[in-house]
Formats: sequence, C-alpha cells, structure tokens
Amino acid sequence: MALRIALLASLLVACVQPLAAQEDAGLPAEVQRVLTERRVPASSLSVYVREVSGGPPLVNHNAAVSRNPASTMKVLTTYAALELLGPAYTWRTRAWAVGPLRNQVLDGNLVIEGGGDPFMTADRWWGFVNGLRQAGVERVTGDVVIDNSLFAYQGDDRAAFDNRPYRAYNVLPDALMVNFQSVNVNVVPDAAAGTARVRVYPWPANLAVDNEVRLLRGTCRGVASGLVIAAPEGPTGNRLSVAGDFRSGCGPVALSRAVMRAPEFAYGTFRTFWQQSGGVLDGGLRMGAAPADAQLLYTHDSLSLAEVIRLVNKFSSNVMARQLLLTIAAEKAGRPATTAAGQRVIAEFLGSRGIAIPELVIENGAGLSRVERITASGLADVLLDAWRSPYSAEFQASLPVAAVDGTLRRRFRSPGIEGRVRMKTGNLQDVSALAGYVNAASGRNYVAVILLNHPGADTGHGTALQTALVDWLYAR
Repeated sequence: MALRIALLASLLVACVQPLAAQEDAGLPAEVQRVLTERRVPASSLSVYVREVSGGPPLVNHNAAVSRNPASTMKVLTTYAALELLGPAYTWRTRAWAVGPLRNQVLDGNLVIEGGGDPFMTADRWWGFVNGLRQAGVERVTGDVVIDNSLFAYQGDDRAAFDNRPYRAYNVLPDALMVNFQSVNVNVVPDAAAGTARVRVYPWPANLAVDNEVRLLRGTCRGVASGLVIAAPEGPTGNRLSVAGDFRSGCGPVALSRAVMRAPEFAYGTFRTFWQQSGGVLDGGLRMGAAPADAQLLYTHDSLSLAEVIRLVNKFSSNVMARQLLLTIAAEKAGRPATTAAGQRVIAEFLGSRGIAIPELVIENGAGLSRVERITASGLADVLLDAWRSPYSAEFQASLPVAAVDGTLRRRFRSPGIEGRVRMKTGNLQDVSALAGYVNAASGRNYVAVILLNHPGADTGHGTALQTALVDWLYAR
C-alpha cells in the first residue's frame, strides 16, 4: 500500500513559504505552441523553472498540482540516500562458518548474509565466491544457509505492475539480490549439427532449462521472432523452456529474463560459481541466520553509494532504487526494513530540510508506480536543496548528461547544448517527466521540472514539450 505522507504541515507552514504562493509565471510561447499543435490541454502539464541562485520563478505553471512523476521520483530517493547515508556508504555481504574450519573443510553450515547490495552483479558475485575461496574454504559439509532478513519479505508477485514478471525492471527487492535475479538466455545456431544450442548466464545450478528450439534452414527473418521463452512452473519456478523455430541464417541471440525466487537464485548461482572454482558443497539450501557463535569468514564490500546512485539515475534502475529505499529504512529505522519505514524516514528528512510537499505519495521510491505523486515545485525544492548540498557534485554526477550518457545520450543535441543539461527522465504509459539542471548559454544555472500526465504523454508529446522547454531555457 502506498503511504500518503503529511510532512508535519503545521510546523512547516510557519517556516516555509509554499512555492504555489509565489508569483505566477506562465508557459513560454514555445511550450504553449507544442501544446496547441499536439492538442494537449495545459491543465495536464506542470512546469516549474527558476534560477538556482534565487529570485522569482521563470515558469510556475500548475506547479502545486500533484502528479505522477514516473522515474523522476528517483531524484528524491537518491538524494535522500546521499544525505542520510553519505557518499562513501557501502553495503556488506558476509559469509559465516557454523562449525570448525580445518584443512580448508568447513564441517558444518555456511551462512551467507545479505546486506542489501543493489549491484551484486554476476561478476561481483563471482568475486564474492573467489574471496571466500581465498579465505581458505574448499569444501562445505553442511548446507548453504541464506540470510536475507535485513529486508522484510516483499512478496513474489513480479507481475503486479504490468503483468510482465519476466522483465528485470519488475524484480522485487531482496537483501541478497544477485544479478537483478536475471539471466541471459543465449540461442546459437549450429547449422553443421542441425540444432540450436541454448546456454544461460549466469546459470543457477538449480535452474532446469528445456531446449525445444527447432533449427530451420534459411535466411534470418527477425532474430528473435520465432523464439518463445516460458516458465512451466510459473515466474518464480526453477524451470525455463526455450522453444520455437530459429533460422540457420540468424546470428546468436540473447534475451534477458527474470527468474526464480531471490534466495534460490542466489543459492543456485553461488553453487554454480563455487563448483566452477573447484569447490565442493555437500548440502543444499536452507534459510536462516548465523548463530551468535558463528565465525566470520569473509566480507564483500559493494560499490560506494556515490557510484550506486550514478547507476540508478543514469540508467533508471527501478530495483536498485527500491533497494535504496529499504536500505534507508534499515539504517535509520531498524530491521527488518519495510517500505513504510523508508517512506517515514524520507518524510522526516524532507521536514528537516524545510521542504514541504503535502501531497507527496511514495510507494516504492522508484517511480514504477501508478500511485506515486509529487508536485513540480516540490521536486524543484529537492533539486535546489541538492544544489546547495556539500554532496552536490556527487548528486549532479549521477544525473544523465545531454547528448553524452544515460537516458539522455540521444537527446538535446542542438549546437552548444551538449553536456550542459543534467536531468532525470521519467516515462510510463500516459506519463512523461523531466527534472534537473540546465546551464544556459548565458552561464546562469537553472532548476527545471516538467511533469505531463495525459493520454499519449509517453508517445512523443512529453518529449516534444521537454525539448521546447529546455531549448528555450538554454537560450536565456
């Protein structure tokens, strides 16, 4: 359930002037022209623009109207994490021995304690395995015990948002989330043998893959058009089926799929990598925690928070943003971390900074939501606070740069504008949003937020409005 956050309104009203009460400033003619051409009502659009050094807003159009921000909500989540945890914060994944370790044999269980790392990719998971091997463990006679209790159970329904449970963006948070709980399914034609080979990476030892692909001779008619990847046991099951017709003239194809449950995926990939490294596991999978007398064997540090928020904002990672919200909750409200606790902590953070957003609604902090809401003026206040923060450089470096990288790498390519726009994008069905900073040709710096909630907003209307606004602002 989403939590509607009232930010101590009675206290804040006394110390903060609501942006809605500031001087109203209408839309630039360029933006109004796009609205007219696209037949988009001005009532569906919110825009707020002001110079970061202060003064009245240049544009204040419906800025106090609460709207769905899509992925621009990540601006709030990443900035709150940066301020509350610090740019050098790291997540730690630990391995514990429950039993004696002699001659590289652990006579007992191995407990793997998840620390909520948002970026435990397959390569980094291999690094965890290698680090544990280097710590002197070759064989485990007992079970591998997964401890993911840092975060409260988030359920298994990856289809809840858009009925696409196999998409990586729908993966639910987990304290031991490995490789975004996703695999690459690779199909490679072998014309000489008359078959198509199917490989999976990473390949969990407990994931069965049925190859039912039929190789047909002939030219390629669309690389993946004839392939069907299904999960006979359901989205969280431990079996994949790859079927369909594949032409011999096609090159190799790789398709990503979210699979299994988080603990089983972590265990299965650990077992695969452990065995590939020459190690031996005698037991199976169990869930639990390390007892008080367990011996710490190895600690694997994550990327720093500054590096993580760069990945979240540049590439708009939903699951990483959701991990951030739960990490905030774990560190500031205790374990097991819940989304409700994360919502409360962010509300308190905003109150402590004097930022009033009475209509704020946070569901998961990622923007992958139909209920999340924020105002353009409120999001602008967050960006202005971030501009003045000691961690401003780290935060700004996390935002996509126009015509350079992230979700803006192909946008705002007008002469002179490259590298001078740092903004977070947001897109859902009927939602298009953009929020961040523009360094104008004059040298002045502006904060700008544009939120469009309207049928077809994501099909080009929003992008056209954003381009008109940014071009106008850059030319000032």
